[in-house]
Amino acid sequence: MSEWLHRAFDIAVSLAAIIALLPLFPVLALLIKVTSPGPVLFKQMRVGRNGVLFPCLKFRSMVTNSQEVLERLLANDAEARAEWARDQKLRHDPRITWIGNFLRRSSLDELPQLFNILAGQMSIVGPRPILPTEVVRYGSRIADYCGVRPGLTGLWQVNGRNDLPYPTRVRLDAFYSFRKSVIYDFGICLRTIPALLGRKGSY
Repeated sequence: MSEWLHRAFDIAVSLAAIIALLPLFPVLALLIKVTSPGPVLFKQMRVGRNGVLFPCLKFRSMVTNSQEVLERLLANDAEARAEWARDQKLRHDPRITWIGNFLRRSSLDELPQLFNILAGQMSIVGPRPILPTEVVRYGSRIADYCGVRPGLTGLWQVNGRNDLPYPTRVRLDAFYSFRKSVIYDFGICLRTIPALLGRKGSY
């Protein structure tokens, strides 16, 4: 019953959000297209429930040769290399485009993940979808991560986002897997609104 309620909640919320935000999608797509060459959407394989990989969707916020730019930066900048090794994030990321910076700070880049939710690959609430290369960093807690669907929002987002140390993110993901319920998810959704407006840890 709990699984059925979660799925019903995911479908209802994601479908309502898609309908409400539908006029925004072409506007964002046009802004991305005219300010940076390349595709509008960015698709990357992420680790889903039971360890199954799925194509996670985002509005593209980086240059098309982002991997090359990252490798060059890490090879020549020891400080950036240490930050990347520690957090898998960069506060001043040269790969991010002008419009991409706005999309990330407002979290609008993640709107296409509403379709991942409709497809059953993600949930409204859950751990953020990780890359296959991040699995090793979860250690024994990877089983907790894989026990639920990744989420559009979650404990990580409402507790500081990118400002959190990586081990804390792992701990919050594991904690969520034990506390998961529709009521708990609804509470996290309510806390997401001020977190988005405050933009703390968004980069």
